[in-house]
Amino acid sequence: MLRFKADAGTRVFLTVWFGQLVSIIGSGLTGFSVSVWVYQSTGSATKYSLMLLFTAVPAILLSPFIGALVDRLDRRRVMIISNIGCALCTMTIALLFFFGMAELWALYIMLAVNSACNTFLVSAYSASIALLIPKAQFGRAQGLIQFGSAAAGVSSPLLAGALVSIINIYGVMLIDFVTFIVAITTLLTVTIPNPVVGEEGRKMKGSLLREAAAGWTYINRSPGLLGLLVFFSISNFAASFANALFWPLILSFSTPTGLGTVAATSSIGMLAGSIMLTVWGGPKSKRRMPLILSYGLVQGLIYVVCGSLTSVALVAIANFTLSFYGPLVAGSSQVIWQSKTLPEVQGRVFAIRRLISWSSLPLAFALAGPLADKVFNPMLTDGGILASSIGSVIGVGPGRGIGLLYITIGVFIALVTLISCFYPRLTRLEEEVPDVIIEAAVTA
Repeated sequence: MLRFKADAGTRVFLTVWFGQLVSIIGSGLTGFSVSVWVYQSTGSATKYSLMLLFTAVPAILLSPFIGALVDRLDRRRVMIISNIGCALCTMTIALLFFFGMAELWALYIMLAVNSACNTFLVSAYSASIALLIPKAQFGRAQGLIQFGSAAAGVSSPLLAGALVSIINIYGVMLIDFVTFIVAITTLLTVTIPNPVVGEEGRKMKGSLLREAAAGWTYINRSPGLLGLLVFFSISNFAASFANALFWPLILSFSTPTGLGTVAATSSIGMLAGSIMLTVWGGPKSKRRMPLILSYGLVQGLIYVVCGSLTSVALVAIANFTLSFYGPLVAGSSQVIWQSKTLPEVQGRVFAIRRLISWSSLPLAFALAGPLADKVFNPMLTDGGILASSIGSVIGVGPGRGIGLLYITIGVFIALVTLISCFYPRLTRLEEEVPDVIIEAAVTA
């Protein structure tokens, strides 16, 4: 079904992928349990969004330096040490809950440390794929990676909800700790080759700061790649408001069970999309950008629908559609970057890409809660300034202000996408920026 050739590099990739799959599912159990605990314990969208903020900030600020280090170091060892760090963070949080010391400030600190460790892991993992998988299989490899995230999204909410009532929240985290051991064990059994440092890599050598900045230089000299980065940066900023308020939106008209249903349905859509990408391999060259741009229009429409409705079933269907589309777009974008970036500089280039693409997340997470609590929700309460106008269409009461914010975000993303369609450097990116030869760019 996967059409992978049984070569040594592919076997290594599949081994590492399996270990990370198990670990991602375990981490999903912890993430869901802690998120529900924070929101139900505080009832505050602001405190909930702060949890997302503390997770995002370390990854964003440290990403360029981590990317440069990944290009310098043995990527397998980086992944092993990163998994150990994440495992220790999980065990620390479990102990805080076990001894009744789970204060918000302590959770925020541990989430920040875990985020830094996970950034090392993701950077080394993504930069290793081009060293193991032939270019023709990049799409299917991305499908498998997306499948891992989707599998966690499907199973984690359902399992966590059931397990917390049986073994408590710290018991769930103990399971997560064991899954890290599985991931580390798989890494200990394989060898990941190092990239050959060519002329481009030698030009970028220097201090850690210089090497980190070199990733930006590589991107900036290609208007097409820069345009793709800007497009996703703006879209991600807008979507981050919606992501930060997704759970509060659903909980405003449903129960944690309904939230689990919507989250699981969304992940089933992602699972189906990732399976399709794995089997299909994604669109061929020159067809990836049309798919990416069409996603922006679909995303905008889905946000408008989710903001307008208070039906768990209809919101679940809308999110299933968006989630099905997501892996195809994420995989297509990643294939473009992998195909057009030399392997010896992928760590720092991908790190700068993450930095710029997600740099506005802290601002979005910091503003999302206050905007919902102080601005949008009051406008759609009984007697609010929009209660008799927009409120007559989308409703009045708890969470309807968040719904209006969702509608605003959807319209904005659709407009950004339409404007991007008229920038030829972006729409013709695949034709104008040549692929690099990477299959032989490794050493033992």
